[in-house]
Formats: sequence, C-alpha cells, structure tokens
Amino acid sequence: MQIEIDRASLLPALIVVSGVVDRRQTLPILGNLLVDCADGKVTLSATDLELQVVTKVDALRADDGRVTLPARKVVDICRALPEGVRVVLDVTGERATLVAGRSRFLLSTMPAEDFPTLTDDADGMRFKVSQAVLRRLLDKAAISMAVQDVRYYLNGVLLHVDGEQILAVATDGHRLSKIEGMVQDVNGGVTQVIVPGKSVMELKRLLEPTGRDDVMVRCSGRTLTATLDGTEVTTKLVDGRYPEFERVIPKDLSRRALIDRAALLGALHRTAILSNEKFKGVRMTFSEGMLRLEADNPEREAAEEELEVDYSGDEVVIAFNVGYVLDVLGAVDAERIDVAFSGPKGSAVWKGEGREDETFVVMPMQL
Repeated sequence: MQIEIDRASLLPALIVVSGVVDRRQTLPILGNLLVDCADGKVTLSATDLELQVVTKVDALRADDGRVTLPARKVVDICRALPEGVRVVLDVTGERATLVAGRSRFLLSTMPAEDFPTLTDDADGMRFKVSQAVLRRLLDKAAISMAVQDVRYYLNGVLLHVDGEQILAVATDGHRLSKIEGMVQDVNGGVTQVIVPGKSVMELKRLLEPTGRDDVMVRCSGRTLTATLDGTEVTTKLVDGRYPEFERVIPKDLSRRALIDRAALLGALHRTAILSNEKFKGVRMTFSEGMLRLEADNPEREAAEEELEVDYSGDEVVIAFNVGYVLDVLGAVDAERIDVAFSGPKGSAVWKGEGREDETFVVMPMQL
C-alpha cells in the first residue's frame, strides 16, 4: 500500500481528526488514526470510543488498503516538514515508511481491523443548521456546562429541537445558559439530546464562527452525527433526563439595570484581584443611577469601584461569583448588558440589550 499526498492537503486533515486522540488511552490502538484508501481518496479517522471524527483528503496517488498509524507522531512529523513537500507513505507488513524530501521516518503500525468505529442510527431526526448558528449556540451555552459533576447529565449541552427552533441549554446548578436559534429542513418530531462536554468542545473547534456552509445533523437516542465540509463527527449521547430548565429561569423580575458591557468587564477584572481566592465573590450594590462593586479577602484587603448605570429603584445588594459574571460578559456581544433581578436572594437574568434569544441565569452568593 502506497500513498502520495501534498503536505498542504494532509496536515489540515490530520489536525481535524487528531483533536479526538487523548494522550492517555485505555487501549493502545486509540492512540492511532485509521488511514483508509479507496478509489483514490484517503479517509482519516480517530476515536476515543465516545467520539469519532472522520475526514477525507485528496491524494495524488493512493493504493487501496487500510492501516493505523500513531496519531501524535504523524501530526508532529507533518508539522515539522517544510512547506511544499510531498509526503509518500509506504506500508509493508507491520511497518510504515514516511518519506518527504530528504526526510525519512519509520513508523510502527497496528492492524486496521482492530480499530473501533462508531456507527450512527439510520433513523432519527435530521435537520440542517448553519455553522455560524451552531457555533454560537455551543459557544454561549457551554459557559454554564458542568465538568465532572456526579450529576452526569449536566456534563454536556442539551439540544432541544422543536419545529424550526433549536435551544441549547447548559447548567452546573449555579448558573444556566439558554440560547435560541433556527434550523432548516427538519425531518422528525420534537427531539431532546444531551451532547457530552468533550464532543461540544470538539464541535466548537471544527465549526467556523462565520462559516456559511450548512451542517447536516442526524440524531437518535444513542448518537448524534454532524457533517460539515467533508468532515463527519459522531458522538455518543448522554443517557439521562435533563432537568426542567424553564423552571429555573425566574419570571416577572421587578428590577432592571442596563450597564455598559466594556466598563463592567474592566471594573470586575480589577475588583476581582482582591476577592477571596476560594469563593471569588463580589458584591454589587444597585442604587439610583449607580452600581458599586466591592470585594475583600481574608487578608483584610478590599477593592471598590463605582459605575454609572441606567437603574432606578430601591437600593439592592447582590453578591455573585465574579467568574460566572465574567463568563456571561465574555459570551454577550451587545454593547450594554441587561440585568433583571428581584432582590438579594433571587437569581438574576443577564442578557445583551435587546437579545431576547439569549438568557443567562446566575444564582446569588452568600458572603
């Protein structure tokens, strides 16, 4: 089996699939990528048994055959090669020789028939969504996603499709994100699936934030497959029931403030320097036309800053985890932040001014 391919074509494809490969694997073959050649096309695959990425690349010449190669080593070699070279891969027995210019590398292989693959269900909902919309949904929802929580169903992002509307929801029990978008060509009924955290991050890596090409999505009770730009991502889904998230979002909040996003972002970064390193709390005092930020720590150090805001009403003091608020400010792209709240003990709803398709809920802290 022999393959000849331009480095300029091979390297981007290797980068696409290699993100799935963990440095520590439960099985040695999971450290390899599958190279499958047929009809002059080269297909590269990588998996960790929960997530699989497959992409195709054009070859100058390719014999039919299959082999697995050490993923990290092949990527590192191709990165280090000079631009413009052609890569020739020659597989004989249990060894593969990679030649590029005057460089020659002898690599070990593992049997292709031992390489595990994920298969998606033929049945299930299908829909089409733009790359930009899906990237926005995952980017903004993922800030509230739990990490290694014993409530395993929180360690991912919920995708809820009903008609042409899609919701992306995530919560870790202290905050919640709900982002709305639109899909097309829906084939199937109402669907609700939980995409695992690693798969969310991998999809975010592959999606272009301004990409105009559509993503074709197939989802069933066990798997979700997203196809974009010749790359196919298949992930197992979290088997669990997601909480009733609409009940977490407070309604009919009586107080509202509009705050310049850039000014609040800078003030919080400065105030957080002297916050408690363990709890990272900051007090926000809303008063007529003014917001005062205060933070302190066990060393009896303190920081205070004031901002002019659009607020009228009784004085209210609410404490928040400054990291949660900074995450929200990083996710919102409006010039002003709309904060709605009822009092010091209730959750606050944050969103960009006029952005009714984005909702961020942050619970208060006790300081």
